[in-house]
Amino acid sequence: MKLNKASLFALISVLELASDPERQLSTSDIADKYGISSHHLAKVMRNLVHQGVVQAMRGVGGGYRFAGNVNRTTLLDIIQLFETLESELDLPHWNKAAEPVVSELHSVTNEIDTVTRAILDTITLATVLKNTRATGEGAAEASPPGRASKTAAG
Repeated sequence: MKLNKASLFALISVLELASDPERQLSTSDIADKYGISSHHLAKVMRNLVHQGVVQAMRGVGGGYRFAGNVNRTTLLDIIQLFETLESELDLPHWNKAAEPVVSELHSVTNEIDTVTRAILDTITLATVLKNTRATGEGAAEASPPGRASKTAAG
């Protein structure tokens, strides 16, 4: 599955903000951390503010803050603000004899789209954040190969 940049940037931003709802981050804070375009991210953030997913905080130290509920907001909720999840079969110049095959391909891709939407609609931000914390904690505890021995020896 390939998401457009706006959807991906929205997911990254919302998850980053939702990881600490009391914290405010600027567009450049998020863009710098993830190595993404701050200009494009600013457009995404405006849409997220307009949709009520995040709040814009003005003034010194301003930025954005998550405004939703991590236990209720799903990945699908965020993605659908920026794109529709529908497969497109680009089959120019197919003739009548190809219709049964094309029809079946449409049926299969529609089923895939339905399953994809259903899965994304069951994954909440809380689930993703829980999984990233578990992964991050495990990664933080495990030292890179060779590191522990240098520290112990030195």
